[in-house]
Amino acid sequence: MSNDLKEIFTGGNGGAPPAPAALAAKVRTLAPSMTRSMQRVAEAVAGDPAGCAALTVTGLAELTGTSEATVVRTARLLGYPGYRDLRLALAGLAAQQQSGRAPAVTADIAVDDPIADVVAKLAYDEQQTLADTAAGLDTAQLGAAVSAMAAARRIDIYGVGASSLVAQDLAQKLLRIGLVAHAMGDPHLSVTNAVLLRSKDVAVAITHSGSTGDVIEPLRVAFEHGATTIAITGRPDGPVSQYADHVLTTSTARESELRPAAMSSRTSQLLVVDCLFVGVAQRTYETAAPALAASYEALAHRHSPRSR
Repeated sequence: MSNDLKEIFTGGNGGAPPAPAALAAKVRTLAPSMTRSMQRVAEAVAGDPAGCAALTVTGLAELTGTSEATVVRTARLLGYPGYRDLRLALAGLAAQQQSGRAPAVTADIAVDDPIADVVAKLAYDEQQTLADTAAGLDTAQLGAAVSAMAAARRIDIYGVGASSLVAQDLAQKLLRIGLVAHAMGDPHLSVTNAVLLRSKDVAVAITHSGSTGDVIEPLRVAFEHGATTIAITGRPDGPVSQYADHVLTTSTARESELRPAAMSSRTSQLLVVDCLFVGVAQRTYETAAPALAASYEALAHRHSPRSR
């Protein structure tokens, strides 16, 4: 083994590796963007952390039919300085699973499943999606995004398809605490408005794939005009990230025939949106609290029984 490979195997980049609980979330989020050989390594460590923790780098390479270099590259992509750090995380994850295993249920819904099974499977998968998103969310990036939005003159939010519903949800929340926010669902309107953004403005792009052109284009325009840009995406290595000052990563759940990606992506996106909203409301509490109270008051009569 070369000295370079020895250094890689033992780590040394100084970065703090993710906690063991975040490993499975990292694998689910990053696997689609990996090479097939790296996917085999990632799937192996996520599927059998105890067994893989007992293997040397050579053993894991042989198990997955890959090379030692591929194992190391996978470990680094998952956020670990070297294979030794990944093995420690695997041991920690195995211990956590032994102390409290998740229920043996999957979201592979069959066309003839009883409705009770559908509910159980979807509920479990939604819970896993939320847990994975929370585990993988970079709170430093989240805090920076909150600060920018709290001080913004104007906030434009871009999303198409299912992500447009999430964009509208964020805009409505921000409007209720007195911020100027617009959800842009029309690609042409998004670009023409992005041209007007400046350094005191914020642009938010919501795209699960990270490669939706109708969302990337206005974000690029906003970025080039000096606005602070934020991407909420399931693919942090996707094209959208090159125009984002802050990237907030959502979980990438596995698709099935009866459960398209739009369902799981929306769940994780809404969690990030709620985190942004609550963070902004905290930062602007003196104005946000009265505005929210006033909006509740304005709608109170619509929720009361009508007198006959």
